[in-house]
Amino acid sequence: MAQKMAPLMEVNDILEAMRGEIRDVIPDAMECCILLLDPQAREYTRPLQCALYDRPVNCLVCKRSRPAIQKAVKKGKGVVVSKSQPVKRHDGSQVQIGPEAAMPVFVGRDVLAVVSVVARPGTRFTRKAFYLLKDFSETISHVLFHAKRHWEMTQDKIRITQMLAHLSPFVPQSVRNLVEKNPELLNQEKEKRDVTVLFLDLEGYTKLSTRRSETEVNDMVEKVFSRFVDPIHRSHGDINETSGDGLMIIFKDDDARTNAVNAVRTAFDIHDRTLEINRDLGPDFEEITVNMGINSGTALVGMTRFEGVLETRMTYTASGPVTNLAARLAAHASGGDILVGEETKRMIQGLWSIYERGKAQLKGIEEPIEIYSLLKAG
Repeated sequence: MAQKMAPLMEVNDILEAMRGEIRDVIPDAMECCILLLDPQAREYTRPLQCALYDRPVNCLVCKRSRPAIQKAVKKGKGVVVSKSQPVKRHDGSQVQIGPEAAMPVFVGRDVLAVVSVVARPGTRFTRKAFYLLKDFSETISHVLFHAKRHWEMTQDKIRITQMLAHLSPFVPQSVRNLVEKNPELLNQEKEKRDVTVLFLDLEGYTKLSTRRSETEVNDMVEKVFSRFVDPIHRSHGDINETSGDGLMIIFKDDDARTNAVNAVRTAFDIHDRTLEINRDLGPDFEEITVNMGINSGTALVGMTRFEGVLETRMTYTASGPVTNLAARLAAHASGGDILVGEETKRMIQGLWSIYERGKAQLKGIEEPIEIYSLLKAG
């Protein structure tokens, strides 16, 4: 079953379902986390969020250093720690917990993950619960093995794509795929839909173009943007438009809040990958800075035709004030900031920290608007 499910479903959906099942079959469990230790795990899945905190926190951040996890990895077998330190929250409060169990997840000889279960104070793990945890770890092993294998099988295709001189082929291909699945899109009128739009652009692109040859700049931009394709697609984003130094990405799930959450996750993934790219570039290149703007709301979504003398180009796009404000926020951002509009801020409130940047007059927008950032200043 794991072999059949892994290529078809989001790995996170499978792991989240299994985590819920573990909580159900172990009655005294306060929380269960599946900590992904595989260095390549971020390529084919995302870390789960720990529910013991006052806001979502990456399980790797809150639990990786805990004694039970360390012992399970070191010994290569399941362990139970009868007395564990409380979990400290961001606001300074503490969550008292009972015993803590950790079970390593092996794929071959490698520990790719650890299943961690925290029980309520005053309870204990039964032998049955411990063996159930072992069974779950074996099933998770199959899920991760087949998910990773499926991901590795797609890498050749991605490498070919990364060799292209420009990122623009991603766009017409995505449009062709849409039309192949839904030919009626060609004749449909645009429809109003709840979307979230993410714009990103490279800061200092013009300056870079004057210092480097066109080939060097194009190669660098291609490599940079190609590193963003996986996280964009993983969060169900559609790369819609490209220019020399920027991308427009649309999130158009049926649920408006899901769109906003996916866009923000993508922005943080892109931010992290930009840091990695700068480490890889070395001293010969100036640091890459990617600024982003995110805005949510209702937009006209559908096929757009661009008639030219030599050809007609089609793209699937979202138009209107929502898209315009996202673009203006990206243009206003600097230093690698991630700015969000009021509606996006409302839908992600409580999930991520949001920082006020004051009011700003943006080009093409009549009244000054409040600016919000997802990154702490400085």
